Amino acid sequence: MITKVFAAALQGIDATLITIEVNKTRGCSFYMVGLPDNAVKESQQRIHSAFSVLNIKMTVGSIIVNMAPADIRKEGSAYDLPLAIGILGASEIVQTSKFADYLLMGELGLDGSLQPIKGALPIAIKARELGFKGMILPKQNAREAAVVNQLDVYGVEHLKEVIDFMNEKIQLQPTIVHTREEFFAHQSTYEADFSEVKGQESVKRAMEVAAAGSHNILLIGAPGSGKSMLAKRLPSILPPLSLHESLETTKIHSVAGKINANGGLITTRPFQHPHHTISQVAMTGGGSYPQPGEISLAHNGVLFLDELPEFSRSVLEVLRQPLEDRHISISRVKSNVEYPASFMLVAAMNPCPCGYYNHPTHPCTCNPGQVQKYLNKISGPLLDRIDLHIEVVPVPFEKMSENRPAESSASIRERVIRARHIQEERYQDEPQVHCNAQMNKRLLDKYALPDADGLQLLRTAMTRLNLSARAYDRILKVARTIADLEGSEKVLSNHLAEAIGYRSLDRENWAG
Repeated sequence: MITKVFAAALQGIDATLITIEVNKTRGCSFYMVGLPDNAVKESQQRIHSAFSVLNIKMTVGSIIVNMAPADIRKEGSAYDLPLAIGILGASEIVQTSKFADYLLMGELGLDGSLQPIKGALPIAIKARELGFKGMILPKQNAREAAVVNQLDVYGVEHLKEVIDFMNEKIQLQPTIVHTREEFFAHQSTYEADFSEVKGQESVKRAMEVAAAGSHNILLIGAPGSGKSMLAKRLPSILPPLSLHESLETTKIHSVAGKINANGGLITTRPFQHPHHTISQVAMTGGGSYPQPGEISLAHNGVLFLDELPEFSRSVLEVLRQPLEDRHISISRVKSNVEYPASFMLVAAMNPCPCGYYNHPTHPCTCNPGQVQKYLNKISGPLLDRIDLHIEVVPVPFEKMSENRPAESSASIRERVIRARHIQEERYQDEPQVHCNAQMNKRLLDKYALPDADGLQLLRTAMTRLNLSARAYDRILKVARTIADLEGSEKVLSNHLAEAIGYRSLDRENWAG
């Protein structure tokens, strides 16, 4: 008897339907074809153990399992449940009338219990897209998959529940998630707030400008000056995620297995802060069977690189292409996948090896050659993609001891959202441009070209401050954002002056 059970395989952040065909004939053998990896092949032992615990007596026969399409590699243990149900259906132990209505995924324990899987959300989206009535998967993944409406999602704990459901001995209760209600209820919930930051008004202003235009930012300052504290609060002033962005972000984290049992949609912008010992593959994604890396997990959010010069140069250099293209393509012999990677880069570093170059009170013990050598760890092309270079000065005692509350993230976020709305309307006919940081030369000439006074100011600044040529476009982009924060249609001299101030740490003059 031949039966068909339906499952799914992950390719990037999307799912592909897998049809599991099971044929039981006379004989005494077991074959599995369709390009399964070792974890899939090992399912035979887990299924056999689960059947033994449930006292399921299998009649002798030859079983052939085909996982179609056969040219897609099947990876992982999530096929245990559909394989087990398919074998039982071919053995006429389970009724097959419901097989065509449900997509099944789940890893089996030796006792028949179900273990969580990766990628439940994209699989559920594919199930709805293909018109399945419902989906059966481990209970730990039920809330994640139930985000998808118009699909009955059943979370089960044991293989016996699935068998009894197929044989119509029990009714399973679908998991219900009120997606929009939960999304909007937690959309702006952040643990850290800018009201907790004492002093640093100029740096907070720079962070506001960066958030308003989605500009990458580099914070340079002595140890303990507050660089990490400020960076961790940046997501709290970014515009809230839209429902589409939330769904896309959740899919990436789902594929990476980063969503817990109580998780539904990711409602706040991600903040990824990898350690400086991270490898190139862990940063970009990849491996024998490619998985999302840190830059993709930071999609629609912030990637924070603390102690920037301590990162491997090869790791930093692979950031250059994703910063421009907003996605990362990973090519392997066995697969080729593409992950989104649209993130804000926030980097922090000490100004020199000892950390106290340009410190107001603490003397620096480094000579100029050491300072320049330390800064040279960051390549020019990468620095070229960072719009704002901000010096963070330690907060004096008078500021730290003040009881007056600082401005909250909520009030700063309101100004950022207004500026972003202006940019969305401006670039509505530009499909690849959503904010000022993404402007090309044509758009710069159209929307950010200053008047004669502004050009004279810019010419003087570049000559006196010895700014590099690459700083020119960056200054114009940042000035356009400052103008948007003020609601100004044109880029004025005061906007350019502030933008120039954010390039005063350009590396050609920083080390003297």
